[in-house]
Amino acid sequence: MSLLEPTDGLGPWKQFLCRACGLIYDEGEGDPDSGLPPGTRFADIPEDWACPICGVTKSDFEPYQRRATVAPISRPVALQRRAGVVIVGAGLSGWSVAEAIRAEDQHVPITLVTACDGSLYHKPELSVALGRGLSPDALRREAGATAAARLGVRLIADTVAVGLSPDRRSLRTTRGTLQYTRLVLAHGARPALPASLDPALCWRVNDLAAWSGLHAELVQGPRAVAVIGAGMVGCELAEDLARAGHAVTLLGAGALPLSELLPELAARRLLAGLQRVGVRYRGNSLVRGLSGGADGNIVVALADGTSLAAATVVAATGLAAPSRLVRSAGLAFDHGIAVDPTTLRTSGPDIFALGDCISIAGRPCRFIEPIARQAAVIANGILGRPHPGYAHAAPVIRLKTRSAPIALHGAPVASAPWHVVEESEQRLAMEQRHDGTVTAWLAA
Repeated sequence: MSLLEPTDGLGPWKQFLCRACGLIYDEGEGDPDSGLPPGTRFADIPEDWACPICGVTKSDFEPYQRRATVAPISRPVALQRRAGVVIVGAGLSGWSVAEAIRAEDQHVPITLVTACDGSLYHKPELSVALGRGLSPDALRREAGATAAARLGVRLIADTVAVGLSPDRRSLRTTRGTLQYTRLVLAHGARPALPASLDPALCWRVNDLAAWSGLHAELVQGPRAVAVIGAGMVGCELAEDLARAGHAVTLLGAGALPLSELLPELAARRLLAGLQRVGVRYRGNSLVRGLSGGADGNIVVALADGTSLAAATVVAATGLAAPSRLVRSAGLAFDHGIAVDPTTLRTSGPDIFALGDCISIAGRPCRFIEPIARQAAVIANGILGRPHPGYAHAAPVIRLKTRSAPIALHGAPVASAPWHVVEESEQRLAMEQRHDGTVTAWLAA
């Protein structure tokens, strides 16, 4: 947060949330890289300003409540360790719940258990950070210990949850067993790595720790990089790595990148944009295996009998919510932890879940934008306070490829036809309709 104090008589600095990617614009910090110095009020931002992460304009931002801050803890440490709210996961979801609870109640004990160090960072930045010259330290917005002290939270870092007993209200971890009165599962999703890919030979970029390792390898100098998977993350990473000076080959299962989501016209625009920044695309390419080459490179063997060599391999082959912990506890699981669509309660007593690890009506909910609203619902549910509940709506899907930015709105249906509304060298607009009503639209 900015150390600059407001002097314009308009009150404290305000924050605004990007509905597309979850970036928070803080008036006190501004956006210096885009020409907005610290202290730039949101109302004074030019209308053509773009989100530095995903590229949407200021009309796609909404007011965001500032994070909670509690007074220095004066109660005994032993009191902090009594049963209370236990949160599993220190990503954006876990910290958002802790902050939402603290905004309403400064005294309920909160324990946050995480397999990482608990650092706060903005996950969407991982796929665009290298091309912008951002280091791991630059991405880290706040150390876990600092955030825990600010919120009066007991942080148990580098610790894995290994067992859950809903009847006994206990969570077994690699550092002992914790009792809870309410439990929040916010442990996210993990890379879904096909059996053909040796995890020792490829990077998976799903958190700051993994990205930091990849960053350390790539900053040594230009390298030949193979990115496996041409979905959203694969396309974003491929462009980012190419902009950072690496020779990138993007391997996709379809003839065009992101072909499962985009209509052909939009996918072709995306391909042309990637090629303009130097990405080489190999479509209809299924990877049969990885092996170490005699020259230190990694050999990527393809199903058609061909192969290619790369110094670095990155797998962007999708995500899967881990199920062992919840299934062993008898909680309902359907492509994610099944939750009530209004209260975000799981099938277990006083157990809530949010973020990448959940599913609603059998569909995963892996979006940044809803997390703040999900956290508010859970916080009020834990505290027993009235709340209208969570209402899930499809957020804007924004592909963060600057060479060919694409925004997808609504609820697209893969089998439904797309209609061209506008097509020119500068812009493509398309839409899907059902019974005369537009149900999805895109701009590229």
